[in-house]
Amino acid sequence: MENVMLEIKNNIACLTINRQEQLNTFNYEVLTELETALDDIKLNKEVRVVIVTGAGEKAFSAGADLKERRTLTEKQVRRNVNKIRDVFLTLEELPQPSIAAINGYALGGGFELALACDFRIAVDDATLGLPEVSWAIVPGAGGTQRLPRLIGISKAKEWILTARKVKAQEAVLMGAVNKSVPREKLWEEVNALAYEMMNNAPLAVAQAKYAMNNGSNTDIYSGLKIESQAYERIIPTKDRIEALEAFKEKRKPQFRGE
Repeated sequence: MENVMLEIKNNIACLTINRQEQLNTFNYEVLTELETALDDIKLNKEVRVVIVTGAGEKAFSAGADLKERRTLTEKQVRRNVNKIRDVFLTLEELPQPSIAAINGYALGGGFELALACDFRIAVDDATLGLPEVSWAIVPGAGGTQRLPRLIGISKAKEWILTARKVKAQEAVLMGAVNKSVPREKLWEEVNALAYEMMNNAPLAVAQAKYAMNNGSNTDIYSGLKIESQAYERIIPTKDRIEALEAFKEKRKPQFRGE
């Protein structure tokens, strides 16, 4: 793959949008490569955390490649919008937790990519926003749905309908970003979060994520049923027995994802 780099090391998959000169914007080739990489990650039991970032230090992703967009027919525009929505949904539904390492501009589809991740850690000087209405379109990769669920509908409307761009520290205060850090601390913070989650049983982490993702958008009774189903899947696992044995023997459990 030329536009997307996938590196798997120490049970962490790092996905990097590799179009630094184009501010890591998405053309159709990027989306198809992302789709392939995510399909590989989803089926890889060795991967326990996924990190998404952009090449270089200027941009996480500035969104859609508008140079490509000007050359597309209406049918091709619809194809691209459907593809980006589906790819980002695949990212959101990965069994592994995902972290967006926001190293610069995260605008339009770039910010929607970050919103599809479970966590967002950004450098202090990163600029984020969904400016689509200023381009006479609307966010089409989940921004109108994920941002209101994250920060509340009123704040999301203010952000989207004004096409406002904000710095990472303000985004933290709004609840859209988990943490903002000095640039030199970005990977330290991202890796610390990754390894903190990797101390836990991977199947339990996956089921807890599943229960929250699928239960949070329904009523409490339906959500509790989803939680019970997630718990049922964990009961027969070897890791659950290992945790009990480790507690009895006063040692750290050795989880194997089984």
